[in-house]
Amino acid sequence: MAATQKMKIFKLCMLAGVALISSVGAAAQAVTPVQTILGDAPSIPKNIVIMIGDGMGPAYTSAYRYYKDNPDTQEIEQTVFDRLLVGTSSTYPARVSGYVTDSAASATALATGTKTYNGAISVDTNKQPIPTIMEKAKALGLSTGVAVTSQINHATPAAFLSHNESRSNYDELAQSYLKTDADVMLGGGQKYFPVGLIEKFEAKGYQYLSDFNLLDSVKQGKVIGLFADVQLPWAIDDSDSNKLSKMTTKALELLSQNNNGFVLLVEGSLIDWAGHNNDIVAAMGEMEEFANAIEVVEQYIRKNNDTLMVVTADHNTGGLSIGANGEYSWDTAIIRGVQASPDFIANDALADGDWLARVTLNLGFEPNEDEISQLSRARMQGKEVMITSIKQLIDSRSNTGWTTGGHTGVDVQVFATGPAASLFAGYQDNTDIATKLISLLPKVKSQPNK
Repeated sequence: MAATQKMKIFKLCMLAGVALISSVGAAAQAVTPVQTILGDAPSIPKNIVIMIGDGMGPAYTSAYRYYKDNPDTQEIEQTVFDRLLVGTSSTYPARVSGYVTDSAASATALATGTKTYNGAISVDTNKQPIPTIMEKAKALGLSTGVAVTSQINHATPAAFLSHNESRSNYDELAQSYLKTDADVMLGGGQKYFPVGLIEKFEAKGYQYLSDFNLLDSVKQGKVIGLFADVQLPWAIDDSDSNKLSKMTTKALELLSQNNNGFVLLVEGSLIDWAGHNNDIVAAMGEMEEFANAIEVVEQYIRKNNDTLMVVTADHNTGGLSIGANGEYSWDTAIIRGVQASPDFIANDALADGDWLARVTLNLGFEPNEDEISQLSRARMQGKEVMITSIKQLIDSRSNTGWTTGGHTGVDVQVFATGPAASLFAGYQDNTDIATKLISLLPKVKSQPNK
């Protein structure tokens, strides 16, 4: 056979192979497993819910699976993250900031589709404002809202609602929220919203809440709820530990009253804060509540199949390692047995009385003699040293590892369900997520809500 004929046959085989792979890939992406429960859903969503697990790198969702596993069964049960996984996302910022992003640059990418420098709140590298998905949605007649466990003017919600050259300008960001016309703003941050500013919100028709117990009383209209001085309590320490779930439920209830649709941001903010602290106990508590909030939205979508939910992380925090020290083990029973955050345990240990008995009760296991000596020395050096000692003890017993107190540059996961969920399958950049979400907004302004 001539060489030219062989080459032609080779090329035809290659083309056929590519066509087969493409068709299989298209078929695989046509319907995600979760979409099958939605019935005859529209192809374009009316409502969009964006959920961000701040700092929730891939190790966090794996750790949460094992944390929730029932040790009495052979099967390792799936979590909501396993059920909704569709793809991955890169998170790097603009070149000027290298490969490892902060929350501001990543949230800007997710809100606008544009890369920027670390610290920027929806401004480009020249510090010029970039329109956000919330602003575009509001201009098209949709309602908008945020529900977060940090202060509402923290980096992630701020990048969706406002613009500033620095995430650290908390007071300026709080003032700027008057201009956003967002319908629902729930979280912490009383420190940044003085009485005079709250009065201006009320003059614009907002209901102001500082008592979480009054959230149920709000039935319609705009609301700003600030339920802590800065961040909300750690979920593991909170007697009302489902605050994010309840804020999400209320936000969906209020925003869905707009017949034109809505865009809602929900952030599990304190996953990141636990990661910065290298605190596996607080991290799993925050993951639990974020998972609960995702399931709230998932249930909403089952009843409202015109709603898209996209869940991701802005970056990875802490370099969490499931297993450490050369040992092939990770003891979730130790972590599940801890009854409070290391912060709470340390505070309690500094009080008068039998501190060791209280520490033992909160830890859920009895420290050995060497561990007691370490804790005793730490207690004499104050709260921060005591917190560190307790975290190190839990890490040692559970074989949990950390590589940093900051962020890392690994890709994060993407989860989705609802109309157009298949758009988010496979690898993408965080700017691609924003571009796709913005493309799903209405093309023309809707008539006023009735």
